[in-house]
Amino acid sequence: MQIFGFFGSILGYLLWGLFFIFRNFGISIIFFTIVIRFIIFPFSIKQQKSMANTARLQKKQKEIREKYANNRQKANEEMQKLYQKEGVSPTGGCLTSIIPLFIMLGIFYAVAYPLTNTLHINGDTVNNATAFIKSLPGFSISGGGAAATYEQIALVKILTDSKELIAQLFTGGDVKNIEMFIGGFNFAGFNLLETPSAQGFWSPYLLIPVLCFVSSVAAQLVTMKVNGTGQSQQGCMKVMMIGLPLFSAYISYSIPAAVGFYWICSSVFSLIQSIIMGKFYGPTALIAKSEAQHVALLEQQEALVQYSYAPAGYSDNKTKKK
Repeated sequence: MQIFGFFGSILGYLLWGLFFIFRNFGISIIFFTIVIRFIIFPFSIKQQKSMANTARLQKKQKEIREKYANNRQKANEEMQKLYQKEGVSPTGGCLTSIIPLFIMLGIFYAVAYPLTNTLHINGDTVNNATAFIKSLPGFSISGGGAAATYEQIALVKILTDSKELIAQLFTGGDVKNIEMFIGGFNFAGFNLLETPSAQGFWSPYLLIPVLCFVSSVAAQLVTMKVNGTGQSQQGCMKVMMIGLPLFSAYISYSIPAAVGFYWICSSVFSLIQSIIMGKFYGPTALIAKSEAQHVALLEQQEALVQYSYAPAGYSDNKTKKK
């Protein structure tokens, strides 16, 4: 977890810089997600190409598996020949998918730990402040298990409601930064420090987990469509496609809205990115590009062939002279 905290601390400087400009945490998260998407875009392109190439070969792979159904070794050999012929690596997208994953987890840690990773306040100072708040009657910060992950957001909410505690718990420039920070969590009528479950099931905050679920499913459906893998999703994969977004929606219902809002932004921009990349790097686009390259190669080869020009009647005149 420390390595993700390290990434979160680095990305927190970007989040803090955006907050310093916009003075609103919701707007900062939106632009923060856009900037990060631009940063990881080259990795996403490589991953998309790998997925599209794999999808492009699905028909040929199926034919090989059916032809050598009783000879797995021969099927594997033919698969390797197919990959070499088509210039496709079945593991080509692994590294490019791991790097963005580390970055995205770093983003989560920047959002979930705003005091240490965004404001970069000393961890011991934050822990002491949290312990002090827990010792006060009438104040509580959820602790233990997954809830401990969001203690800093809960602490920021308490400091927002009880600003006099800031000067007691923090010193120097930290006080000024926190006072500015706690005033920027209202976005589109929502307080991003609130937890949807604490507001009641039928409160407007129910939109956070609902949108979290809808955006996640939509992003997956669009990604599968542009890669041509929708028909191949069977059994447990289809269950996971719904199960994971449902689990995310459940989690976002029971944690501060700031984290759920980040998940929504991430899913929406992932959807947009999939549409854009699918247009240029989807299976259909890659097949068209491959065919165009093949035609261009044939034209180049034909251009190298030397033709002899014989005027009309050349053979007849030559025969007459003889």
